[in-house]
Amino acid sequence: MARLAVFGIGYVGVVSAACLARDGHEVVAVDVDPAKVAAINAGRSPIVEKGLPELIARVVASGRLRATTDAAAAVQDSDASFVCVGTPSDPDGSVGLGHVRAVCETIGRALPGHGGFHSVILRSTIVPGTMAGTCIPLLEQASGLKAGRDFGVGYYPEFLRESTAIRDYQDPGLIVFGALDAATGALLTQLNQDLDCEINLVDVGTAEMVKYTSNAWRAVKVGFANEIGNIAKAAGLDGQRVMAILCSDRKVSMSPDFLRPGFAFGGSCLPKDVRALRSFAARRQVASPLLDAVLVGNAAQIARAEAMIEASGKTRVGMVGISFKPGTDDIRESPLAELAARLIGRGVQLSVYDPFVREAFANDSTAAGRGLEHDIALGSRLVPSIDELIADSDLVLVGNRYDEAIPPLQAALGNRPMIDLARIKPGQKSEGSYEGICW
Repeated sequence: MARLAVFGIGYVGVVSAACLARDGHEVVAVDVDPAKVAAINAGRSPIVEKGLPELIARVVASGRLRATTDAAAAVQDSDASFVCVGTPSDPDGSVGLGHVRAVCETIGRALPGHGGFHSVILRSTIVPGTMAGTCIPLLEQASGLKAGRDFGVGYYPEFLRESTAIRDYQDPGLIVFGALDAATGALLTQLNQDLDCEINLVDVGTAEMVKYTSNAWRAVKVGFANEIGNIAKAAGLDGQRVMAILCSDRKVSMSPDFLRPGFAFGGSCLPKDVRALRSFAARRQVASPLLDAVLVGNAAQIARAEAMIEASGKTRVGMVGISFKPGTDDIRESPLAELAARLIGRGVQLSVYDPFVREAFANDSTAAGRGLEHDIALGSRLVPSIDELIADSDLVLVGNRYDEAIPPLQAALGNRPMIDLARIKPGQKSEGSYEGICW
């Protein structure tokens, strides 16, 4: 079992300290407020949270949890410090780091007196880059030591919900943390290894981003449900029942299928149906800001890809896919077709590899090019093989994934400038002549 210091006897800090002590660790809670320290040492909870008063009373009585205002002693008598202080908004809306800075400096000054290896682990909500740009420099400056070598560093966001925090701690839906060093990663893994949840050990910046993504996603869900509820009410319908039925669909509606960053959506359903629902709401004088933003954001993703290609300076572009998704020849409201029309309008020499669309043209199908809204002479731009497309292009633009195209495209990485809207290789990141739209 570990000896742990928890800085900040606020909501996250006190729940974390109590649960860690319950799990058998020796925990000291640290705060500048003597009243909070006194409450803990008396076996009382400083906050209202279901089950917490009983838990604190039990772990304090067992000797596994105590509190102090002596930060230096807490650091020097523990294996790791968890920073759980608040990060309220600054006046301009940015994250407020005043408390985080103060605690990092305090811990940093105490590190030289530790005598061994100590890990400093942030749990406070901080935007990506804060650990690297603020916390680590402060810790190093205050201690005169080197992070990752002389002391450990980690970021371990929490996902506790008020009123169910103890249950959430024991049964988490998500565990993610980043560590600068192996020892800190091992400690965090050990603390979570008995929980029935996948452990995601990532780089520190990714862990920082996951926390904000989780909270923003929750906010979007609330806003979307309310918007649908308002529209449903205007139509004389029960919005809660509508959303309950939607949530029962685990195959599509509640699946991760549409939560994969990449290119814009298109096709015969999504664009027109979002427009129709916005129009339906407007006729009933119901605001639909989220639905409005969906279409604005979708258009912006097409513009983003166009700007990336323009910035490359290449004029012979080979496009992989032009249908709205792979496996079909349907081009109705395809964002790739829209992008193709824009590029051709700029004077780009565009060729296209799309086996399904080419098959429709080769068979002289009456539906060939179905839904194509732009006069781009598509039939004359289609090439029969991915190898020909790559060879005859100064830039390869990957729009759709086709199984037979993946090996040649991966082989071309580093040898041919490539802009990837579909991510042909898992984990591939923008570098050199390769650029992904969202990675």
